[in-house]
Amino acid sequence: MTVPRVKFAHLPTAIEVMPRLSDLLKGPRLFIKRDDQTGLGLGGNKNRKLEYVLGEALVAQARTLISVGGIQSNHCRQTAALAAKFGFKCILVLSGAEPEIRNGNLMLDTLFGASFVWTTREKREETLEKVFSESEQNGEKPFLIPLGASTPVGTLGYVDAMRELVSQGTHFDWIIVASSSGGTQAGLVLGAIMTGWKGKILGISIDHTVEELQNTVASLANGAAKLLDQNVNLTAQDILVNADYLGDGYAIAGEPEFEAIRLFGENEGLVLDPVYTGRAAAAMIDLIRKGKFRRSEKILFWHTGGAPALF
Repeated sequence: MTVPRVKFAHLPTAIEVMPRLSDLLKGPRLFIKRDDQTGLGLGGNKNRKLEYVLGEALVAQARTLISVGGIQSNHCRQTAALAAKFGFKCILVLSGAEPEIRNGNLMLDTLFGASFVWTTREKREETLEKVFSESEQNGEKPFLIPLGASTPVGTLGYVDAMRELVSQGTHFDWIIVASSSGGTQAGLVLGAIMTGWKGKILGISIDHTVEELQNTVASLANGAAKLLDQNVNLTAQDILVNADYLGDGYAIAGEPEFEAIRLFGENEGLVLDPVYTGRAAAAMIDLIRKGKFRRSEKILFWHTGGAPALF
């Protein structure tokens, strides 16, 4: 099956070695995959997914993109940038109270011309359905992009990403990646199967239990496999997830996240965000300190972006 795709992301993204951080932690050799540099809207992992989602929206002859997330959603920021670049109206349903000052991702959403509907996290899906229905009734031809663009179609972006990684030629024993809505990890897992990549892919949960995230990732990977006519049937137990670093909850950064942000900044000149990459990096650092990995191993930290949330 041919799935429509509109290429706009800056690909391939670079792989860099992190020698100073590796020496500091006295563990395995560390590398980073720079998906914070995918271009549109200051970059991030969602651009890979949105190439396929945009293909869907164009086939549907949509004129309005509607999506959902938290106040500092990286996905919403990249969706708003996508809408601006390709001439769509953009409506974002955001959970939380509208702040007096729009900073970080929210400032960029505004710059890209998005409009906002505010709701609570509990009522987010209900509000999203209402906004979509109203847009449809107004003749705006809306197209709904779920949380994180984590659909089987969006997942294809990270199947491609794994092919890209393999083509770059460096072998890694582990990939460590922040995992929340699940599409990024699902694409990597499916891509690993399709390319024969033999390392391990560990998703660091940002806000879900192990069981919840395993089920989500397996379901998305299986859905994407069907789109590609691949005979793949993953179970939850096939997905590696660590949910030991949830802290005080989603988007509530603590000392582990702040330490990780400092260490990446001071030693490698790299910028992490406090919600996703900061938490995933904090988990990686702690696991290294606890001896989870052998010193002879190579770890690739997959940077999914999110730096605007720092501001």
